[in-house]
Amino acid sequence: MGRYELVRPPLRQRLAQKLLGNTRFGKILHLDLGKKLRNFAMALLAFAFAGSYVLVTVVDPYGGSGSSAYAYFETSDEEAQFFQYTTSQTISYARGGWEIVTGDEAVHIANAETPPIGTIQQFAYDLLATSGWGRDQYSCLVALWNRESNWRVNAYNSSSGAYGIPQALPGAKMASMGADWQTNPETQIRWGVNYIKNRYQSPCGAFAHSNKFNWY
Repeated sequence: MGRYELVRPPLRQRLAQKLLGNTRFGKILHLDLGKKLRNFAMALLAFAFAGSYVLVTVVDPYGGSGSSAYAYFETSDEEAQFFQYTTSQTISYARGGWEIVTGDEAVHIANAETPPIGTIQQFAYDLLATSGWGRDQYSCLVALWNRESNWRVNAYNSSSGAYGIPQALPGAKMASMGADWQTNPETQIRWGVNYIKNRYQSPCGAFAHSNKFNWY
């Protein structure tokens, strides 16, 4: 024969049998409601936690544990600002001289002042203008003849025999412009400008050559 063990029902079942007997509600109480309620409560708590996390992420996506790795900047409806520098000052640039290029040579010539009326420099200035040359070429001529003779009509180089304002060599060459070549500065200037034009094409060309070879 088998062995039987008498198991005493739990207190809740005994109370249910006494109070409700074999009714349907009493049979329900025979089930393990405590375990089921406990599982239901845990599931409800987990659902509530997950729902609160989702709400926090949606409302403030850049806060809490789900924050972005990038910085968050608020936008503004204001118009973009631009910086401008304005001035009423007029800026001009003047070289104060001329750069003369002949072949691979380059020299800088300071602007010569406008010659006073009645001077031999004023005669030379007007003579250059008739040849179509401007202030730049006059400035070269002034620099050249300042160095050669300092515009002295009787300047004489004892070493070479060069004579006059343009330092003609020999001085008698200037006779082609007039018999007074020894004393008349205008005669000397005419000869000197004509010589420069035929040999160097311009006073600045003659000055560049003089700079390089110390003669022209």
